[in-house]
Order: sequence, then structure tokens, then C-alpha cells
Amino acid sequence: MPLEDPRSAPASASGLPSRPGAGTGPSPQPAGRDLETELLDLVARTREQASEDPFRNPVLAVTLAITRRLDRDEIGEADLDALLATLRRRALTERAERLRAYVGLDSDEAGEAEGPAVELAGRLVAAVPRGSGDFETFRERVGRTAFAAVFTAHPTFGMPRAVAALIAKAASLADADKRAPILGEAAARSTRPDPKISLDDEFEQACIAANHGRAAIDAFNGAILDAARARWPDRWTELVPKPLAIASWVGCDTDGRTDIGWWDTMRYRLISKRMQFDRLLRDLPDIPATRVVRELTAGARDAVERQLAGAPLLGTKPSLEAVHRFALALIIERERAQTDAGPILAGLAAAIGAAGTDEERRTIAVLRSGVAAHGLSNALPHFRLNASQIHNAVRRVIDLEGEPADAAQRRSHLSAINTLLNDVRPVPVDFGALAAERASAARLMMTITQILKHVDGTHPVRFLIAETETGYTLLAALWLARHYGISDKLEITPLFETASALEQGIRVLDDALRNPHWRAHLKRLGRLSVQFGYSDSGRYVGQLAATFWIERLRLRITELMVQNGLTDIELVIFDTHGESIGRGAHPTSLRDRLAYLAPEDSRRRNAAAGIRERLESSFQGSDGYLMFGSPELAGASVARIAEHVFADALTEDDAFADYALNDGKAAVSANDPIYEEPDFAAEFFRVVRQDMEALVDDRGYAALLGTFGPSLIDRTGSRPVARQSDGGGPAAITHPRQMRAIPNNAILQQLGYLANSLHGVGRAAHRAPELFRQMRQDSVRFSRAFRLVQHAASVGDLDVMRAYIDTLDPAVWLERARRTRRDARRDELVTIAAALERLNLAPDLRRLFGRLTRDGLSLQTAAPDLAAMSTRLALLHAIRLALIHRIWFLAAHIPGFRPQAGLTREMLLERFLRLDIDGCLKLLDEIFPVTPDPTLGLNFGEPPGPRDVGTYEIEHSTLFGPIRRMFERVREISGIIQHEVGAFG
Repeated sequence: MPLEDPRSAPASASGLPSRPGAGTGPSPQPAGRDLETELLDLVARTREQASEDPFRNPVLAVTLAITRRLDRDEIGEADLDALLATLRRRALTERAERLRAYVGLDSDEAGEAEGPAVELAGRLVAAVPRGSGDFETFRERVGRTAFAAVFTAHPTFGMPRAVAALIAKAASLADADKRAPILGEAAARSTRPDPKISLDDEFEQACIAANHGRAAIDAFNGAILDAARARWPDRWTELVPKPLAIASWVGCDTDGRTDIGWWDTMRYRLISKRMQFDRLLRDLPDIPATRVVRELTAGARDAVERQLAGAPLLGTKPSLEAVHRFALALIIERERAQTDAGPILAGLAAAIGAAGTDEERRTIAVLRSGVAAHGLSNALPHFRLNASQIHNAVRRVIDLEGEPADAAQRRSHLSAINTLLNDVRPVPVDFGALAAERASAARLMMTITQILKHVDGTHPVRFLIAETETGYTLLAALWLARHYGISDKLEITPLFETASALEQGIRVLDDALRNPHWRAHLKRLGRLSVQFGYSDSGRYVGQLAATFWIERLRLRITELMVQNGLTDIELVIFDTHGESIGRGAHPTSLRDRLAYLAPEDSRRRNAAAGIRERLESSFQGSDGYLMFGSPELAGASVARIAEHVFADALTEDDAFADYALNDGKAAVSANDPIYEEPDFAAEFFRVVRQDMEALVDDRGYAALLGTFGPSLIDRTGSRPVARQSDGGGPAAITHPRQMRAIPNNAILQQLGYLANSLHGVGRAAHRAPELFRQMRQDSVRFSRAFRLVQHAASVGDLDVMRAYIDTLDPAVWLERARRTRRDARRDELVTIAAALERLNLAPDLRRLFGRLTRDGLSLQTAAPDLAAMSTRLALLHAIRLALIHRIWFLAAHIPGFRPQAGLTREMLLERFLRLDIDGCLKLLDEIFPVTPDPTLGLNFGEPPGPRDVGTYEIEHSTLFGPIRRMFERVREISGIIQHEVGAFG
């Protein structure tokens, strides 16, 4: 750490700033100086100097320089706010540019004048050889849904809703000059997420994205109809194109949540239904041919409105009477509201036949496609819960001890559930039974039953089960579905995400397939659905290794289906990932993202086996919804998805450059060298996994993530807040499993080193450096995966990570105290060092840094072309560190106080070191009130007892107020860093 500047201006005799807010006032420097340029130059110079002085940390050097200027009042509050506004604008400007490039808007606008959807539709028609049955071939090709974009929530709403809308608006414009004022408006706002994000907020944002997605799909379906009309003018109206669909689980995801009532889920499904009716009524031509279907839709829409009028609102605990009224409204209006799309589809078909012009027929046909794909919903529903919830629901009817995932209990549980399936009979479900049910899995099954019965039963619904690690879980879910009479409408889908699940996933499916009830269930549905997760897998085994294990499981599922004679059913693969590289999203482009998730080799093998494949991919939270944040962005995203879906259907000469290397060389997946060197691939990814698993179990890693990392980020969703410790403040993190994948990854972003995307890759590459370089050069699959590492390196820096680690090392603060000539500053430094010694984090953190550095050096040797963190991002970290240090300096001056509910001043200071600022300030407001005791001056009929007659305006103005403002800027910088990195969590 750089030495203390002996020339810094002295503090007041008390050690407090010399005036209220000292160091945060307006700058005395001449107007017009460019603070941003000065500090960026400083970062660049200190980085250059670090190569000559290996004991100098360039980030802490800049941090100390900023601290000195704050001490001398050369940088004040106005300066900081202006600087952050500038840095925020630059980050948002680049974010909008990257978004345009990511979805391919620039290439679309430079391409064919009619647009990518029209061009693709024409190519699809042209790819069908002329001859007998050509129309039927085309109808089959576009009439099956092959891809669904799934809008998921999670706590990933990391930016304000208004800022997200402005980014989308700006990114939709080709002219940079027109984007500038919009981005200026966004930069004038905070980057911190909205202070209160409810499930209603998440649902509304998902609906906006879904509506844009539906409109873009309608445009693509219309282009398909136009191209077909040119080729088959007498038969085109027979087509019902529905290759793409929109789905969502917002409001239906109860995994780990108890705050979503069944009435909330029911209300969201009714709103989605109303949106579908609104779309029909808005877009149906007002002609005699549509009168019948228009009246049917309008009546259904009015009935849904009456049902919604009785729905309890989010966050309420409705009385039994309120639930009873809602249930009766659902039942009374059931027939008028329609519960199946059949009558509306029939009405649309009749309207097409009676319409007078091709344009009218086309409009109605597009609407028919939307209803055929989505039923009576704006977006298809996905329901989700946890395997343990399934086990708990079935435990009351199965007389077995032990856990189903225990290998010793495996056969007994499989046998017992098979016996139950032999004898299961459906039971009636009513809203009274639903209201009385306490088991979460049974309650969700009953909710789905009522939705299928009273809202929309057109299509089977997806039932996702997190943490599936045994075939018993699937069979238990099937028993529940049969028990409630909905097994033929429920797609039971295991989620494979943990390391053990990815290893044992094939055994899970094999155990289920050995059961005749499960095989019959799949045959009736006509599909096998599986879900792959990239968040937990990435954080526990490393993101690069996770993609290998997931691909391996995909290939083994194909083999299992062939072995079991199931090639005649559809395979649905739902890839669930976040929007950051640490949670599985590819950083380069949407094209690369789709190809990364669905490798060519896997798709080729399914095609060779005759297995039809349906792909689904998540678009999560603020970052994911941006790709559908405007009609233009949604149109480009849908075009990229359609290109991905139909890439294999086109002739070789007409194929997309979707799967080419950066230099444009075409590659044939069957000849990709990564598949010709299976030993290299297996060993490479095994080493990454081993190193990442060792890192996760390193005590220093938990300390790094858990000390003040959680306090760097705001709450970003509607999930309940984190656990609290018994002594107050956030619970101490002793292992990464104690936090969710999203904050885990977000904290790594904020600490400047994306370990779950980088760690282990260096040692793996070092074991076979020549083959590693060959794979980067020649393998499409490997080079595409390695781009995640390239991006992680470009937003990470071990110097930044070391700066945060040194900040938690008492020896560094004592060395600084030894060098300073300012008595007051020395006292502050010694106080901070003593508090850090009590936390005793430094030994584990130093050992952790050595682990990360060793692998980082190997990676640098193997891939010397990796980009470095930008100067601007490094500056943001330095500014934030200076603010954190300053908060700690001020905290050292908090006056002594009597223990409050066991909380001492020393304990409070330790909470300051963990940046539990909001909690600390709340306590300080109570301990040191700014208002006088309200009992003063009142006569209570007895001689007055002792009272604290003073108030603490000085402490609030010189300590607590500045701390609060600085911490707000700390969080603001976290928001800017999020945009620099590219996603939250």
C-alpha cells in the first residue's frame, strides 16, 4: 500500500473534519478543470509505474491520491457527483452500443431493405425443393414450435426501470447523435435499482418484454405467410406458422419462496389471458367476417375483467371470505371467459375463409398463429419449485425413512413410489381444498389444476423441479399430478444444475425411464423436457467446465432416448442462465449465445437419431428484458433466434455464418477438433472443475465474498432479504453455499475479478499449452466457450482484487499509520487496524490471493493476448475504495456509548468495516438522537429522574450525514460498474 502523504493538511485538534462536511464541499480549484481526465491519466501512469515497482499496487496508489485530494478539499461533493455523472454517461453510452451490436441491429439495418424476418422467410421457402408434398414439408417445418424465449425474474433487476427503458430507446436508434440526449437523460438518473421492487413490478416488466416479443414473432409469422403465398397462392391460408413462442415464470416460481399466494399466481394468469384477448380485439380487422369471433373474444375479455375485480392484491393476506368471493367469480364467469382456445381458433379459421382480401386474411392468420402457439395466454406459463417440496408432499402417503437422494434408500423409494402409482386415483379439487392445503408442492399442483380448469387448459404447462438428483423426484411429481388429475397436462421437468446433478442426471432419467408409468407419461405427452442451469454449476465447478458437463449430459440424453426407443417423442431442452458470463450468458453476441447453449454437435446427433428438438432459453431481469426492450430490439432478437432455429434447415450454400470463427472461416461441426481430442477436453475441464471446487472450499474465498461484498450491492428483486445474524447485521458468510448464485456472481463483479469464469483455466491450459492454442485457433466450440474467459479478463484485474484484500489487512493500515505525520490520521488508522485484527481475515485472504495469482499467471502465459481491465473501470474501483476508506475514518470518531442490547462500540465498528452502513446509521440515530427527549418539561407528578438532555446535531452533521452520503456514492459506483461489466449478477 502506498505510504501516507506527510504533506496532507492537518485535521482539527479533535480529529474530526474542521467543519461540517469538510472534504466534501465545492472545489476551490479553477473552474473548467477536467477531473475525469486527470484521474484517468493518473490510473494509466500508476499502472505503468507498477511494472517498474512490483511492490506498488496501482489501484491503491490512485485510491490514496484521491484520499489526499479529499483531505485537502480539492475534491468535494459537487466534484464527485459531476465525475460520477460523466462516468455513468460513458458507461451507459457503451452499454447501448453493445446492446445494438449484441442483437445485430447494426447488421440488420445495413442488410436487406425488407428486413431480416422477410429475408429469412423467403430463404426458408426457397430451401424447400419443388415437387409433390413440398407444401406439407414446409407446413411441418414452420408449424412446430422449435424455440421459446422464457422471461424469468430472479433478483436481477439491477437498474432502475426508467433507466432500462432509456437504454432500450437509445439502442434502438442508429444515429449516435440522436442517442446522445436520451442517454444524457439516463445518466442524470441514479444507476441504483428502484428502492422497492415488488413481484408486480417484475411481472409488469416481463409483460412489456413479452409484448414486444409477441409483436416481433407476429411480424416473422406474417413474413412466412407472405413468402408462402408467393409460392403456394392457393394453399397459404392453411398454414399456421408457430416456430417461436414466448413463455414466463414470473409469478409462478415458488422455489424457495413462501411470499407468493396461489391467488397471486391465479391473478397473473388472468392478466396474461386478458392481454391475449386485448391483442385480438386490437388487431382483428373490423369486417363482417370477424364479427362472431370478435363478439366471442369481447365477451370473454369482459368476463375475465369481472374475475380480476375479485382477485386479492399482492402482499395482502386475504380473508377466507375474500378468497371465497374470488373463487366464485372464477367459477361463475368460467364459461363466458373461455378456458380453451378451441372456439376462438375455430372462429379465426372461419373468418379467414370469409374475409374478402388477402391482407385481411393475412392479419387474421397471424393472430391465429399467436393463439395456436400461446393458447389463451400472453406468455406460456412455467411453474417451478424445489425437489424437497415434492418429497415433503408425498411423505405423508409413503411410509419410508431416510432421504430419497441417499444411495442406500434409492431402491426402496423407487419401489414404494411405483406401488403408489399403480393405485393412484384422481381426487376432486376445489378452491376450498386449495385454501386449506399447507404442503407447498400439493398447493402448487392444486393451483395448476384450477388454472387449467378455470383459466386456460389449451396447452400442457411446464412444471420445473429444482435440485432434482434422483428419479424418485420425477415419479413422486407424477404421482401428485395423477392424484390431482392433471398428469396429461403437466410437463414434469428436472433441473440439472449442481455438480452432482450434472454427473448423476443420466441416472436420474434412467431410473425414471425404467418405470412403466413414466414411460407411458412421456408417450402421452409426446415429449421429454429437461432443464439445465448455469448459475450454481458455474459458481461451483467454473463456468467453462459447466458448459462441458452440460454438453456431455445433453449427448448422453440423446443416447438414452435412442436406447429406450423414444426417438419418436420431442426433446425439450430449457437452458436457464443469467445475463452475465458467470451465470452462462455469452458476451459476444446473441448468435454466439444461442450457439454456445446449443452446440452444433449435440443438435447434429439429435437430427441423426430422428429426435425433434425444442430449445428454450431464459431472458432474465432488467438485463435480459433489454433485448426485448423496444420493437426494434425485439425484432432483431427474434430474427437471431429464428436464424438459429432454422440454420440446419437451409441448404449448405444458404447457411448462416452463425457458426464461423471470428476470422470468417467456415467450420463443419463434425470435424471440430475438440470432439476429435476427447482426452484433452475431458482433462482440461476436469482440471478447471477441480481448481474451482478447491477455491469454493477455501476459507478465504468465503471471507472475500462475505465480508463487505454483500453490502456493495442493493437489493435487486422481490425475494425476501438475506438472513440476519443473532447479534444484528448481516449473517457472516462461512461458505459460498450460504448465498445465492446471483449475489455470489455480483460480488465477484464488484470486487474486480470474475473467479468463477477465470479460475482453473490457467492450470488447465498449462498442462497442454500447444493443444490449448490449437483449440483456440481451430475449434469453433472451444473458441466460442473461451470468449467467456476473454470477457472476464477484460473486466477483471488482480491489482483491483488485491486492493480490496489489502483494505482488509490490518498490517497495511498499521504500515500506513507508521508513515503518516498526522496525529489524527494515525489514530484513525490504528483504530481501523485494531478492528480488522478482531475480524482476523487477512491470513485467509492472503492465501486466497496467492491461489488466484498462481492460476492467473499460468493463464497469462497460455493466453498473453487477453485484454486488460479498462482504465475507466479501474478508476471506478479506486474512487469507491477511497470512499470506503473515508467512511471508516469517520467511523473511528464515533463517540463511546453504553452497550445497547449487547452491542458495543467495538462491535459497531466491525459492522462498519463490513459496510453494514444502513444498519449502523439506524442504530446511531437511536443512540445519538438529533431531537431532544420528548419527556423534558413534562410534570409526571414526582421528582424528575436523570435524563439525557443533550442532542447530537454535531455528530449527525460531521459524522453520520457524511457517512450516509458517501455510502450512497459507494452504491452508485456499484451500479456504474454493473454497466461496465455488462450485467448484474
